Amino acid sequence: MSLEFDGPVPLHVQLKQILRDEIMNGYYKKKIPSERELMEHYSVSRTTVRMAVSMLVHEGILEKSHGKGTFISNVPVQDWLGSFSSFTETVKNMGMKPGSKLLYYGKKSIPEKIKQVLEVEEFYLIERLRFADDIPMAIEKHYYSTEIGNELEKYDLDSAVLYDVLESSLGINLWKAKQSITSGQAIEQDSKCLDIPESSSVLLSERLIYDPNGKPIEFLKSIFRPDMYSFNIEMMRTRE
Repeated sequence: MSLEFDGPVPLHVQLKQILRDEIMNGYYKKKIPSERELMEHYSVSRTTVRMAVSMLVHEGILEKSHGKGTFISNVPVQDWLGSFSSFTETVKNMGMKPGSKLLYYGKKSIPEKIKQVLEVEEFYLIERLRFADDIPMAIEKHYYSTEIGNELEKYDLDSAVLYDVLESSLGINLWKAKQSITSGQAIEQDSKCLDIPESSSVLLSERLIYDPNGKPIEFLKSIFRPDMYSFNIEMMRTRE
């Protein structure tokens, strides 16, 4: 990407976005080039480079180490909407190592909303804390019918990729999903799991997956750290 020297957007803002995109796409692994290298590569002043880098430091994407350079901090996981993927697939696509810790599994009959959504009288819950490169990213609560839950219980729920088990082992076709994303505040227990201050803002996601016959298979409620996880969507303008 190149800078638009005659464009309306200030050069340091353009450079900041270029660097941010390159970091997110894995172009830089541990640190970014020196100020001198960036100045020469983009034909800009030291002030422009420093302003762009400072903005990324403020966002928590970069960290400056005196005498050593500017290093990449923890890069947020980017989840592209449009098709649904498992957390494991999303994290692997970022070039990161996925992980999980089982928090709870078993049959439940409350809340009522879950029974209504899955069209059952009793359901099975699998709750896991999810990691990317050993950093806690999200808490996922997977709700299934007891029939499916009893089958999933036979696998190692700490490490199993549930969608792979559902499709490859149980022969269930995950066809389409409806998803909503909102914001909220973390409760004490969730804050401890995600290693964030109590009552921190979090991203809340609810996703209902159906099979080709329109039968609800999974209701997934997720809590994400907003500093480490983002949802993205690519759109095109339609014209009549």
